[in-house]
Amino acid sequence: MNILPYLAIQSNKNKTLIPLTFFLWVFCLAGWGHAQTGLDSRHQSPVVRAVQKISPAVVNISSEYEVANRNLPFSEFGMDPFFESFFKDFFDQGSEQRRKRTSLGSGVIIDGNRGLILTNTHVIEKTIKIKVTLNDEREFEAEIVGADPDTDLAVLRIDTRKPLPAVAMGNSDDLMIGETVIAIGNPFGFSNTVTTGVVSAVNRSIRTGDRVYHDFIQTDASINPGNSGGPLLNINGDLIGINTAIYAKAQGIGFAIPINTAKRIVADLIQFGEVIPAWIGVAVQDVDEQLAHYLGIEKTKGAIIIGVEAESPAADAGITEGDLLVSIGSRSVGSSLDYQTLMRGYAAGDALEIGLIRNNQKRAVKLKARVFPEKRALDLAFRLMGIRVEDIKFKKQAGSRGLATEGVMISDIAPRSPLARIGARSGDIIRQLDEIKIRNLTDFKKAIVKYRLKSSVIVLLQRGDQGYYVSVRL
Repeated sequence: MNILPYLAIQSNKNKTLIPLTFFLWVFCLAGWGHAQTGLDSRHQSPVVRAVQKISPAVVNISSEYEVANRNLPFSEFGMDPFFESFFKDFFDQGSEQRRKRTSLGSGVIIDGNRGLILTNTHVIEKTIKIKVTLNDEREFEAEIVGADPDTDLAVLRIDTRKPLPAVAMGNSDDLMIGETVIAIGNPFGFSNTVTTGVVSAVNRSIRTGDRVYHDFIQTDASINPGNSGGPLLNINGDLIGINTAIYAKAQGIGFAIPINTAKRIVADLIQFGEVIPAWIGVAVQDVDEQLAHYLGIEKTKGAIIIGVEAESPAADAGITEGDLLVSIGSRSVGSSLDYQTLMRGYAAGDALEIGLIRNNQKRAVKLKARVFPEKRALDLAFRLMGIRVEDIKFKKQAGSRGLATEGVMISDIAPRSPLARIGARSGDIIRQLDEIKIRNLTDFKKAIVKYRLKSSVIVLLQRGDQGYYVSVRL
């Protein structure tokens, strides 16, 4: 068919074609407008806005660490990490083969001007190299500012020269059960993955391995390996927690460290490179019915004060032995563990209100926590462990005989002390307390102050060329 005659014929019907064309054009325009309106309304979703706001501040963390393959005694029976460290120190490693492994995690920028990133300690533990990848795919090598295994928090620093987007700190003390939360991270290496859920519970305690973590936020937002260290946000995009995937048994349950807990830890890590415990100068123990009856008190929940140190904040505030400690701030104290847990939430210089029961009368005292005076650390070690120590003498002679040149030497030991009961004696060398390697008296004092509230510590003892790991109750 010749198209030109066809067009000529159609030209006589323009009066009907033009309205139809116009109608189709209006219809398409209206459809586009409706789609645009729908897109705009989706952009107004609080979750979408929060994610768009915070995603540039979420980073991918890959840490590289070495694993040794070596033929060690008893290795076929399994190796506890503490003993593995011991054998590494005390056995020949000439035939050792080392291989590299990489772990993946997340982090969030909390100070864009200084390049500070908050993450989990377990993400960067034992690492030899840390690489941070930003949302725009820029990569940086990071340095560790400080890490605290007790709270599983660490601060990293990258040098970017230009300011970076950072997250706004929220408030985790006013969380409501059921409110919407958003988790962002890099599970299994998939960058900036977003999951949502609600706050399921607060103040959760989790035991994993030989550690107990307290005051966690529980959520049903999916948190998997790789999410660790990433942000948990409220619906406004404010940082309310740091996600952690330490609880491997969890199915459909996520946990996060409250940001109000993290704030104090971060401040100490940035300023000191470690967490400085608050000190008020009391020793406590649990109260059972028998002890309550003996003391003539009605309440059996709380922590009985069994010691008050001279010239301490508690002594200055008038606290005495026999007082029943029932609250710190707005939080109740039901046991000695509660007391230790709550004290980890305070820093030196913080004002505390202590709730007490004395002679069956409730009272409240106010005091200000301080840094534990290091000059008292050696006396504290004798009270807790029943030992006195000193720096190793004649280090050159010891080194020439293949003996320890680092550590502290036990100079005196109480006969019925925990260490004496397991066979320790004067002249033994202490090389490590929990995670802290002891090189000298200064390290030992720091370790005693840091672990003074724990119920037990792992001690690496050396006698001659033999080493022993022992658990010691404090």
